[in-house]
Amino acid sequence: MDACESCRQSAARGCRTEKKSWRNQPTAKLTVVIWVNNLTVSVLDPAIVISVMRRTPLFYEGRGDVASDRPSHVRAASGICRFGGRLIVIQDDANWLASIDEEGRVHPVALPRGAGGLRLFDESRGNKHQKLDLEACTVVTLGERQVLLAFGSGSTPAREQIVLVDGERLRVVAAHALYRSLREATVFSGSELNVEGAVALGDDVILFNRGNGACSGVRRPVNATCKLNANALVHYLDDVSRVVPRIRDVEAFDLGTVLGTSLTFTDGAVFGNEVAYVAAAEASVDAVKDGPVAGVAIGILGNAPRYGIVCEKNGEPSRSKIEGLIHDRGRWLAVVDSDESMQPAEILELNISGL
Repeated sequence: MDACESCRQSAARGCRTEKKSWRNQPTAKLTVVIWVNNLTVSVLDPAIVISVMRRTPLFYEGRGDVASDRPSHVRAASGICRFGGRLIVIQDDANWLASIDEEGRVHPVALPRGAGGLRLFDESRGNKHQKLDLEACTVVTLGERQVLLAFGSGSTPAREQIVLVDGERLRVVAAHALYRSLREATVFSGSELNVEGAVALGDDVILFNRGNGACSGVRRPVNATCKLNANALVHYLDDVSRVVPRIRDVEAFDLGTVLGTSLTFTDGAVFGNEVAYVAAAEASVDAVKDGPVAGVAIGILGNAPRYGIVCEKNGEPSRSKIEGLIHDRGRWLAVVDSDESMQPAEILELNISGL
């Protein structure tokens, strides 16, 4: 059995079958949208074959530096984008960006120090609740101006901040009014706001809410996307006393399950004129705590959302929690968060067919 056939079979094993047996059927020619309980359904498509081809751990050039509170490696990688000719990786537990040059060397870029003058945040330090929790990044182009935006998840007030890199200027903006607006749009936020993905497409920034939160009364967690006008968003972030950009075109999704665990958005990526996404089946109890990963899917949105299961070279489903995805210069790249601060994050090169 070749790796592709094994991957297809692994994908089929990961599909939900308990109530909707039609999800096991090939759907590459599907041209209609399927809704269940007002959710747009993304359907498992065995024609989509995804394999991890290469893994590279991310170590900074030089050693760690105690004085600047920098480890020797990239920690919890949570997003990836291209900016200024380099790949930029954000981290959810460190006030550092990782800048990867054309030779693959990883350079640290310091963000402002956080509480206590620290840049690293985890349970062992007792300061995990103070982290920015940067979970999504994208680059918007406004005429001659390019701006990198890295979004906090919004899962707590401390995480309602956005990093802007604009030319040589880097700043962290407290965007509480924007996050309040996102949270109040409950068709997008569900029971718990958890912004995990962002892409710039056309005139808009598309945000992804991850539906891995806990229920709150009658509200349930939801996987959803919404659109913000990119120019209005940057205009607001330049001065947060201005009007918050309007949230529009909200769409909620049923992304399927792997081994009984719901798939939930962890990032998005532009693929031509379409929007791809990655989702992890992580058994977390709410939007803050981590949990074991049963599998990961990559799919495409649009008129007929569909997805495939990410597999390792041996054809077995991958359990690496992919939190960032980019289609860059003809390659699919992804970054993995191991949820272990002492382990370096990895960048993956993926082979994807059928998307």
